[in-house]
Amino acid sequence: MLTELLLLIILYFSFLWATAWIRYFNNLDERLGDTIWRWSYDYPVKGKRDISDLDDKSFVLLRRKRNRAVTVMYWIFFLSFIIFMSFISKVLFIILN
Repeated sequence: MLTELLLLIILYFSFLWATAWIRYFNNLDERLGDTIWRWSYDYPVKGKRDISDLDDKSFVLLRRKRNRAVTVMYWIFFLSFIIFMSFISKVLFIILN
């Protein structure tokens, strides 16, 4: 139970770190918007990579970095949810026994 609590604290600070990176990327270009919860695809995407590299290469690279940061944030969020459910189940098991 102590392990889950420590992991939740570590994941909380890593979640704050990931959202800070997303906000930093959002502030670099106003076309990215202010949200931290969605990926941004402003151009048509074909396959795994979009072909809009030729239009605005610096913006496309910035958008890809931001999308990677959003993906990391989601992984941290869902991992935290799983560990939180484990922690709650152990607390309930102690309370009910």
